[in-house]
Amino acid sequence: MDAIGTARVPDHPTVQAALSLARRAPSVHNTQPWRWVFDGHRLHLYRDTSRQLFSADPQGRQLIISCGAILDHARTAFAAAGWDTEVIRLPDTAADHLATVDFAPASEVSDTVRARAAAIDRRYTDRLPMLPPRDWERVEPRLHTTGTEHGGTLEVLEDSARLRLAAASAQSAALREYDPQYLNELHWWAGNDSPADGVPISALVSAAELAQVGVGRAFPAAPPSLRRGELTDSSRLLVIGSAADRPLNWLRAGEALSAVLLECTAAGLATCPLTHITEVPVSRRIIANLLREPAAPQVVVRVGTAPTSAAQPPTPRRTVGDFLELHRTT
Repeated sequence: MDAIGTARVPDHPTVQAALSLARRAPSVHNTQPWRWVFDGHRLHLYRDTSRQLFSADPQGRQLIISCGAILDHARTAFAAAGWDTEVIRLPDTAADHLATVDFAPASEVSDTVRARAAAIDRRYTDRLPMLPPRDWERVEPRLHTTGTEHGGTLEVLEDSARLRLAAASAQSAALREYDPQYLNELHWWAGNDSPADGVPISALVSAAELAQVGVGRAFPAAPPSLRRGELTDSSRLLVIGSAADRPLNWLRAGEALSAVLLECTAAGLATCPLTHITEVPVSRRIIANLLREPAAPQVVVRVGTAPTSAAQPPTPRRTVGDFLELHRTT
């Protein structure tokens, strides 16, 4: 995966290796709703509407945020392999075509890029209570910079906002409690043992553990347990937003989400993206009213410190061949 030499675009093994790493990107319910095409010169990202959550995400907003996350993961993987990338977002009128990526050999690979690429395999969604994020005074300014550089807005909520956010979370759950389409969709994607996608049982929390956190999606509950039962959740709550609420903003918010998660992971912090609070309009308005600066809330992220460094089992991912189409250079 080395760009040094006469090649002006990465070869097929390099593209496959970069996307093999990038596929670890987070996506709503781990649906992985993306499709890539490498035409021999450029890499194209498309949304895969066959994986859209039509009950939870009828607009496809979270689908596009998910695609933005893998776009940034892919650019990070290519950068670590020695390739600069330039992105044209929403390059044409085709609704499913989200981005075109051009390549150029990089003159150097920064330590920041290496650290973020190394964080891709270590990042996971931690749904349990957390300790406060360590070294927060140093990390927080970097997160603000990272979020804005990637086209989103980022705001850290005051601790006093936690109860109102927990209320918004509970309200979101209550509005869906008797929605059969939503519940069927949730149970289809979560709590199963698919080797390729979805949220496995090992990544879920029990009802008691969810109650400890207060701000979390009510997935199908894991078997009774009380891990970290001695902790009161002390994570910080971030809101990634955008100036407007259109597909381009959603894509950029996903890129910002990816960069923020990798920055946190590289700093040794645990993270948990929360999208259920932004699925329901009334909850989004509650979050917007908590912000100091006007923005359309896209994703809430819990950031803290896990009390143990024990490795977490990786959640499943599709093979690269499932979502990548390769063409020969002509």
